[in-house]
Amino acid sequence: MSQSLVIGVLLLVSLLLANLPFISQRLFGIFAMPAKKSGWVRLAELGALYLVTGAIGLLLEHRAGQIARQTWEFYAITAALFVTLAFPGFIYRYLLKHADEPTSSGA
Repeated sequence: MSQSLVIGVLLLVSLLLANLPFISQRLFGIFAMPAKKSGWVRLAELGALYLVTGAIGLLLEHRAGQIARQTWEFYAITAALFVTLAFPGFIYRYLLKHADEPTSSGA
């Protein structure tokens, strides 16, 4: 596989995993939740999926050759990128009105 294809696949996987906490009511998209997920659960799930994405990237880097040493700046930038990729899911969950949810009106 070419390096640009690997990077593209990793970006698509990152986009999917970053939006998963906001799109699904299930924990990690697999486990059923007894009630609606709170914002804190979604944030913890986003952090865990960031680590999963990092592990996938590390695996792909290991397969390509020697793993490069990373400093804290690398992790700060990739975390910011992961949160940026989660923005469409955040908009869908919190800013768009859903037809299946009751609206709160004052009347």
